[in-house]
Amino acid sequence: MTSTGAPRPSSIDISARDLTLDLARVVCVLLVVVIHLLMVGVGAGPEGLVVSRPLEFQPWFAAATWVGQIMPLFFVVGGFASMTAWRSARRRGGTASDYVRNRVLRLAQPALPLFVFYAVALGGATLLGIDPELLDLVAKSAGLPLWFLAAYTLCQAFVPFMAGCHERSPRLTLVALLAGVILVDTVRFTTGITELGLLNLFFVWLLVQQLGFWYADGWFAARNGWQLFGIAALAYLLLAAVTLPEGWYSNDMLSNLNPPTLPLVLLAVAQACILRALRPALARLMDTHWARAVVFLVGTRLMTIYLWHLPLIIALSGVALLIPGAAPLPDSPGWWMSRPILFVIVLVALFGLSFLVGRWEAPREVGPTPPPVVVGVAAVLAFLPALLVLQFFLDLQLAIVGAVLLGVAVMVLGRWKPLRDIHAPAGADLRGV
Repeated sequence: MTSTGAPRPSSIDISARDLTLDLARVVCVLLVVVIHLLMVGVGAGPEGLVVSRPLEFQPWFAAATWVGQIMPLFFVVGGFASMTAWRSARRRGGTASDYVRNRVLRLAQPALPLFVFYAVALGGATLLGIDPELLDLVAKSAGLPLWFLAAYTLCQAFVPFMAGCHERSPRLTLVALLAGVILVDTVRFTTGITELGLLNLFFVWLLVQQLGFWYADGWFAARNGWQLFGIAALAYLLLAAVTLPEGWYSNDMLSNLNPPTLPLVLLAVAQACILRALRPALARLMDTHWARAVVFLVGTRLMTIYLWHLPLIIALSGVALLIPGAAPLPDSPGWWMSRPILFVIVLVALFGLSFLVGRWEAPREVGPTPPPVVVGVAAVLAFLPALLVLQFFLDLQLAIVGAVLLGVAVMVLGRWKPLRDIHAPAGADLRGV
């Protein structure tokens, strides 16, 4: 019996690749870095150390989140890329298990060294007697972006199934997912049990990913610019209708992120339409050598940038406290003026760090794909650490648990040796069996 291995990244068919979507993905991640730079305020005040979140105290913050909350667009673009990769894998004879193995490894492998780092750093800080309250604050802040790993791992694990639903009943699939979003929100807000909202990790993000499937099928491309801007305007009007009156949903899109809610779906529709409407201009930009070079340079390091930017921001903010005048009072004019400088420093540091941890971004697949049930269990193990951090916040215990679970998932998915190979005589070659 011949085993089909998972597709290698280099073998993915890129004939239908849209470089404007690569640009969108890079812009999304870099914008996340900018937002976190403006949210981490660490400085020296008259009475000592000051830690705050200056961006959230600005009067224009809620309005800015209607533009700056860009993660729905990232999942739309991810849906496009996932459908393209899945169809390419099927044409080459790949299975659902092959696809899930490869995609979960792409998320679990880069996350593993991060959780190990957190376990070592938090353990060392605890042994050194660092103030527990300060350490808890730093750990909680550092773990904030990890929600993405839970949501994206879940989406990637369901791509084969959801792609099948899309091909059979695309409209019914959207309606069913939307009904799930509304039902979860309704039960959550009427009962007051916030934890129920975690169910929308499934419904909201799979629905947004499904929009990427429609993007891949050309639905957005079939609309002209006026139609796309009209749909985007309608989505924003609906967003205003459900958020501006005092009710279930906040007009701050950051507050609607975890647990995810209906407003993120409306944002996704608007952002997908605007991206497609701007495609001619973005395509001209991507025809330039410098734009392609920047997108390639950043795009090959996206997971490193996303996962490690906040720990670096926190670490650099701590180092700045040791340099006279380098850590101005948060929200002061000097603090705002220091943000562009720190942004450049963070990007340079991330570029250097990518040579150390970037190697974990490429999946290491040895041997045939494990049986579907094994792939499923490993996907759950890769999903759990980020989910636990999302629910309980990062601390030493969760860092250790996360490192162990991710380590097992990576080991199982990355190296699989069937029992017949384990018990085969030395020198036996079973590749042709």
